[in-house]
Amino acid sequence: MKRREFLKTVGGVAGWAALAGPQAWAAPLTETVAGLPRRRLGRTNVNLSIVGFPGLALIHYEQDRCTAAVRDALERGVNYFDVAPAYGNGQCETKLGMALQGVDRARYFLACKTKKRDANGARQELENSLRLLKTDYFDLYQLHHLVRPEEVKQALGPGGAMDAILKARDQGRVRWIGFSAHTTKAALEALRGFPFDTVMFPINFVEFYTRGFGREVLALAAERGVAVLAIKPMSYGAWPQGMERTRQWWYRSVETPEDVELALRFALSQPGVVAGFPPAFLDLLDRAIEAAKRFKPLDEVAEARLKAMAANCGSIFLREEQQVALGGAPAASAWPGCPYACA
Repeated sequence: MKRREFLKTVGGVAGWAALAGPQAWAAPLTETVAGLPRRRLGRTNVNLSIVGFPGLALIHYEQDRCTAAVRDALERGVNYFDVAPAYGNGQCETKLGMALQGVDRARYFLACKTKKRDANGARQELENSLRLLKTDYFDLYQLHHLVRPEEVKQALGPGGAMDAILKARDQGRVRWIGFSAHTTKAALEALRGFPFDTVMFPINFVEFYTRGFGREVLALAAERGVAVLAIKPMSYGAWPQGMERTRQWWYRSVETPEDVELALRFALSQPGVVAGFPPAFLDLLDRAIEAAKRFKPLDEVAEARLKAMAANCGSIFLREEQQVALGGAPAASAWPGCPYACA
């Protein structure tokens, strides 16, 4: 990324943030479509459904079921679809691309990601994703699964992935730019290093109430005017020792309609949060959509119940956070039982 272009962009964002101020960054509801609320995505002119479609869910189903689920979500007000090359090694991109064929491109917001940190790798991955998803452009393109500050610096530095992403934006193949991160250090490094439009980060009641995970990222995102996209909002923490796993997944999810509603109320009530993504199962997406239709801001009664639910729950991010804090690269064991560590 050229220094002159970087400084020009930073200056523009800093000016906007100074005028608007953190209090203006509350991600208010803007409209409702098919009963599902939408919010403005930060500095853009786009309104997004407060529940996004988790493209990773398509890994579990055949194409007919995937297509039906995508079309059903659209009819129920979902317009935000998220996917990545790492999801099934392109399998989810292929399925989503086929499911969206024939749908008016203006009806949906399509977000994709890259785990490549160099310009050439990011360019190739972006081009392949465009091909698989059968589209000419991405509404949002993100650096995927940032963990260590060093990889953030590599991606933003000379010859890094951001060079390719900025070029793609200039060519009209990318509209807005964001990142996803799983550690506080990586997220803060990214937010300080480039004027991103979005940050995708775990915003979850268990992680937040048991150890404050997410507070610093929410605060800096608000200061910089960056929209927040909540991942793992329905996580119920690590599977307790000895508990039978009702789903073959690496973390436990809230399941009942009441608990799903509470968990989403928490995430969607945090400053700057625009949308949240349920775990990668279509039945949980269904429950999330229904819960989001009943959304109301968190109150003291709901917060007290969530704190009680979070007590004694295990974190699914602490081990990775600790390894990075100590200066090492996360080991595979940081994600025990996770088949897709980049989810």
